[in-house]
Amino acid sequence: MFSGIVEEAATVIGCKTDQGNLHLTLKCSFVNELKIDQSVAHNGVCLTVVGLAEDTYTVTAIRETLERSNLGLLKVGDKVNLERSLLMNGRLDGHIVQGHVDQTATCTRVEEAAGSWYYTFEYVFDQAMAKQGYITVEKGSVCVNGVSLTVCNSKDNSFQVAIIPYTYEITNFHQIKPGTVVNLEFDIIGKYISKISRYN
Repeated sequence: MFSGIVEEAATVIGCKTDQGNLHLTLKCSFVNELKIDQSVAHNGVCLTVVGLAEDTYTVTAIRETLERSNLGLLKVGDKVNLERSLLMNGRLDGHIVQGHVDQTATCTRVEEAAGSWYYTFEYVFDQAMAKQGYITVEKGSVCVNGVSLTVCNSKDNSFQVAIIPYTYEITNFHQIKPGTVVNLEFDIIGKYISKISRYN
């Protein structure tokens, strides 16, 4: 489980395909603190550390993950948002994030706003999935590329988020522009409420 508070944006050092899988090798400042079998969120996708080197580590994404997320679009040199799993004795600064990406969205607009930025994202709207809570709500939470954010301008197939300078610099948001594909995880609480309401 995660909170959507990104620790840093790691650099992709290697991408290797193996049948339907993708092995990603990344470099970050806390490699020496990682362990084999540890869970780390990559652009919001929970992946297991399978290899460690002196200053790099490797994770593997399976086909279903690649089909649902933007990980298959990564190339050497790209930045990936990282978050290690939540400590149970820590503060939940973001919101409850599972690391299970629901689908991708595409950035359609970036607007500068007095030192901050507004990003607009569009995604494929599915009525059946919406009834199960795969939606955004005004002032609700959404996870974009692993970043816990507050929704504004919520519509059926789009929403906006505001990005402050700190988030812009420490995450890969500074590389997101119109046309960039990002990962979405809708709020798990909304999914449970939607499911329960169908039985009342």
